[in-house]
Amino acid sequence: MIFTGIEGVPDFECHEWREKSSDSCLLIPVINEGLRIRNELERAFSHGIHELCDIVILDGGSTDGSVGREILELLGVNSLLVKKGPGKQGAQLRMGLWWAFERQYRNILTVDGNDKDSIESVPFFIEKLDAGYDLVQGSRFLKGGKAVNTPLSRLLAVKLIHAPVISLTAGQRFTDTTNAFRGYSSKYLCDPRTKPLRDIFTGYELLAYLSVRATQLGYRACEVPVARVYPEKGKVPTKISPIKGNADLMKILIKNAFGAYKPKE
Repeated sequence: MIFTGIEGVPDFECHEWREKSSDSCLLIPVINEGLRIRNELERAFSHGIHELCDIVILDGGSTDGSVGREILELLGVNSLLVKKGPGKQGAQLRMGLWWAFERQYRNILTVDGNDKDSIESVPFFIEKLDAGYDLVQGSRFLKGGKAVNTPLSRLLAVKLIHAPVISLTAGQRFTDTTNAFRGYSSKYLCDPRTKPLRDIFTGYELLAYLSVRATQLGYRACEVPVARVYPEKGKVPTKISPIKGNADLMKILIKNAFGAYKPKE
């Protein structure tokens, strides 16, 4: 099934293998993640995550065969959405959020698909959302969390720049603000003062915006401990380039701090 012409949502193709079976869904954006997404889904399956929430893969146009139907179905994936329109991670997430809204999920979780995150920590997010929190941020820096082989440049950027700026903008302290392992309440995301389904969110803008908008609107936010593990050797699994990517992140941080992504009245 192909969806086109939806305001604020890129055109996309939907492969729905199972009906909605939970109040919670887990959105996983990927593009050419190879064995990393398979390993992540295998860990999720072994921990029964597919029984706690509906897993939805948000593919940005993979060409490496990593999102084939047979393996995804076998590992408990509920649906696969394939982006056809423009945009990067932000567009993939908007596609997934629209799908989640249409299915009326109460809890909407996100996690990267590059096998760095402790996907087995999903129950912590659902527990906090069910307790009434509207934004649950995963943090490797909390007690009980683990930061393994984090590149020094990334560690310093998060601790000295990104987390302080986001915390100041949000009016609440957060420790791991670049981490996309999160949970949101549908109440927060569907609030007309939030409006995540806008074409302005093409890359990493949406993650930065949603980090601060909740507390700005009076919603409850918290962090939960997670593990984030980088490989000991080889290429770091990330889509952020060292120079241009980090420069773009800084621009987004500044624009976010000055309210550039808030909906216009």
